[in-house]
Amino acid sequence: MPGPAFEWPEEENCPNCPCCFRELCQRGAARTKQCHGCVRPTYRARVWGCPCSSPMTRGTAAWRAERFRATVRATECPLPPSVEVVLRAVAQGQVAGDLQALALLRVGGFVAEPADEVFTVTELGRVYLDARSDQRFPVCVEVLAVDRPARLAHVMVGAWNSSRPVPVSLDQVTGPTGLAVEQLPGMWLDAYANCLVTDPDDLVLTRLRVAQPVPDGWRDSEQTMTLRALTLAGGRS
Repeated sequence: MPGPAFEWPEEENCPNCPCCFRELCQRGAARTKQCHGCVRPTYRARVWGCPCSSPMTRGTAAWRAERFRATVRATECPLPPSVEVVLRAVAQGQVAGDLQALALLRVGGFVAEPADEVFTVTELGRVYLDARSDQRFPVCVEVLAVDRPARLAHVMVGAWNSSRPVPVSLDQVTGPTGLAVEQLPGMWLDAYANCLVTDPDDLVLTRLRVAQPVPDGWRDSEQTMTLRALTLAGGRS
């Protein structure tokens, strides 16, 4: 956070928005608190809603956190059936009349009410519905590297693609595993993932945990991935 002597560096304006400077947007995009959470209170109104760090902007930390939240809600604590019925109706373009359910969905970010007062499903609402409908698979995850400035862990999820790294927010890895950032590279984790997606940014890992050690002598990455996949298939539902 800027200190007491901080002055707005106007000469370093962000090329992607009219409200911030370049370094601020880089910090905000990498943090769930966004740009307005990275400045002194005096400047918060000026940068509030910056698109460079918005949860509506693909690839930001806030965007990843919201997708993770919707997926966990869908898989571990689903909406009440009567509310989910309304969400599915809105997603299909139907006009729903249950105002209480619509209010709950709006607060949760699953639906939006445009100017014409016809509710529509949001991207987050579709993430929730996809997580409710699509199969999630137990996967083994190898942490390849950590990008501290971007606050991302780059991991390999063999069950999804054995050659394309997947970016995951550091907080989503360190929180459930209890690992420090410096411990992550080279670690093997177990998780669940929506392996039917095609873009690595759309892969959402949940129920992350540190994997059990493999037998001595198993050091090859491909062998380890295979062994862990077999272990997961036989030991987790």
